[in-house]
Amino acid sequence: MASLFSFRQTYRYLQRQAHEQPVIFYSVVIGLIGPLMVITVPPIRKSLGYKKPEPIPTSYPVPNRPRRAVQGYEDE
Repeated sequence: MASLFSFRQTYRYLQRQAHEQPVIFYSVVIGLIGPLMVITVPPIRKSLGYKKPEPIPTSYPVPNRPRRAVQGYEDE
């Protein structure tokens, strides 16, 4: 019975805080949801068939041929 009474007090306190100080209350709620999402979202994405994209290239591919000299700009 004591745990039920404790739960009621906690619930009433949270309800009051949500009404009187909603910014702080919802900031705490969102802060608590973050770690839960780290645990739950990856398995859900995997079960839905999500595949990781290919990594973005970090360098430009150089052609496998000799370079030609630039002509026609009259730089000399």
